[in-house]
Amino acid sequence: MRKSIENIAKDDGRYNAMAFRFVHDSLGRIVERIRDSRGYEPEPHHISGQELAIGIAELAIDRWGRLARLVFYRWGVRSSRDFGEIVYLMIENKWMTAQETDTIEDFDDVFDFETVFEKQFKFEMN
Repeated sequence: MRKSIENIAKDDGRYNAMAFRFVHDSLGRIVERIRDSRGYEPEPHHISGQELAIGIAELAIDRWGRLARLVFYRWGVRSSRDFGEIVYLMIENKWMTAQETDTIEDFDDVFDFETVFEKQFKFEMN
């Protein structure tokens, strides 16, 4: 039986369980976007660490806007590498899978939190 996300987070101690859930939800959103863009059930598609990190940032901006960086900081997440740490903990605990060519370094320096969540953030006026 695999560990719950809450137990993975508790045992590791670096990140809030909400960060694990958000990473998992982001992966689901990316898969949905691929399915929608193709108009049919796609063949299994590999999502790279970089693609996942960017997808996480996009979902965070959609949900929290300019507060995204603050939310991640409260969860212990301060860089794209932290997403990789979470992903690899989830892989170890059978919540996600990886290919042999995947490495945790795929998440290194994908983007800078200050730049993406603050400096490049654009308010949308409706």
